[in-house]
Amino acid sequence: MKILLVNDQKSLSLDKTKIKKQISKIFLKEKIKTDEVVFYFVDEKTIKKLHKKFFNDPTLTDCITLPIDPPNCKKPHSILGEAFICTDTAIKYAKKHNIDQNHELTLYIIHCILHLIGYDDIDEIDEKIMRKKEKELINYLIQENIY
Repeated sequence: MKILLVNDQKSLSLDKTKIKKQISKIFLKEKIKTDEVVFYFVDEKTIKKLHKKFFNDPTLTDCITLPIDPPNCKKPHSILGEAFICTDTAIKYAKKHNIDQNHELTLYIIHCILHLIGYDDIDEIDEKIMRKKEKELINYLIQENIY
């Protein structure tokens, strides 16, 4: 599987090797098979433009996911999708809540993966399910020593 990480921001130093390991471990645990997935790490200006373009909403958001092929797709070459993560948002949220910015970034990565495989957080019930799964996967990464 090809995990493409595109760093289009300057606010946060990224450990691409660790991020790829995290994504791979989550895919393995969740039995997600795909040939390719792309994560873009962007700044506030870029995420606002993307939010406006894809959702007609110019406000700031933490991440955007664009699913392409479903997980475990039988196509000759499947692309799970693209995820855009705003590192500026992660940094601000972490400072405001006195938590580690890399924890917040890891949570955004997990959140994006869950969206790409079909989880949603639009209504209250789905949001509770998603939050529970996020916690489970954070704990899994901690146990696997790639957190």
